[in-house]
Amino acid sequence: MAARTLVVVNPKSRGGATGRGWAAVEAKLRDALGPVEIERTRGPRDAERIAREGVRAGADLVIAAGGDGTASEVVSGILGAGLGGYAELALLPLGTGGDLARTLGLTGSLDDAIARIARGKARPIDAGRANFVARDGREIATHFVNIASLGVSGLVTQLVNEAPKRFGGRVSFFLGTVRAIARWQPAPVAIRLDGATVHEGPLHLAAVANGRYFGGGMHVAPAARIDDGLFDLVVFRGEGGKGRLLRKFPLLYSGRHLGLAEVSQRRGVVVEVGSDAELWLEIDGEPLGRAPARFECLPGALRLRGIDA
Repeated sequence: MAARTLVVVNPKSRGGATGRGWAAVEAKLRDALGPVEIERTRGPRDAERIAREGVRAGADLVIAAGGDGTASEVVSGILGAGLGGYAELALLPLGTGGDLARTLGLTGSLDDAIARIARGKARPIDAGRANFVARDGREIATHFVNIASLGVSGLVTQLVNEAPKRFGGRVSFFLGTVRAIARWQPAPVAIRLDGATVHEGPLHLAAVANGRYFGGGMHVAPAARIDDGLFDLVVFRGEGGKGRLLRKFPLLYSGRHLGLAEVSQRRGVVVEVGSDAELWLEIDGEPLGRAPARFECLPGALRLRGIDA
């Protein structure tokens, strides 16, 4: 049976630029890969549905064409169908933040990304399963591939998604961060890692990292590896008030925040977060819900094509 390639396109990514320029991208894909099936998303979580239905119908390569949120939804669709060991994932990084692409070293041109996919090399990578409370109060589960975080970052992603992205990912997330800190109040939180309490008290930020970057280039977990079977849990305790947070937050871009007394980093498989406050979370750059939340690392759950094997 001939291989089937499904391309899941988010035409609204990068402020709509993906949709406006898609005809040229599609032509390059067909030249490099041959026949491909194209499906465009129409709203939130649509990429998850398209990917799930696609792999169940026999697609053995699914290309996520969009941002980190699109990739996360495609991952959730593949794993939700129980076919992570069958269908391969590939990325065309066309979003605002580009943090997953940074982690994977996919920082070249679009032509380079397509050429990597065409070479057909794939390697296993980890994914995460997340359980949390959605905005409408439902308890839901989803999957992710890069980073889930709680605290001020949840507010940042809300503000970034609401604002125009004409200045690109790094500027959008920087401005969103400044605006979020101005509104932020540290929330009391309890965090457990593999059953042991590792934080109890006020919190600015907790990042459950499979990858290394989030927030449009913030190097939040410099030592994280996407194929080691572990999360890197980075906790930024809620000490020192907004002034100190505003002064120290830029250290996230270089990874130097790990030298701060109020920041800790640990590794583990299961992270559980509880709070009586309204603690919002984001997953791969999308504001999806709030605590309580549970995150579990799934070693080797995916096969990713188009990176160095």
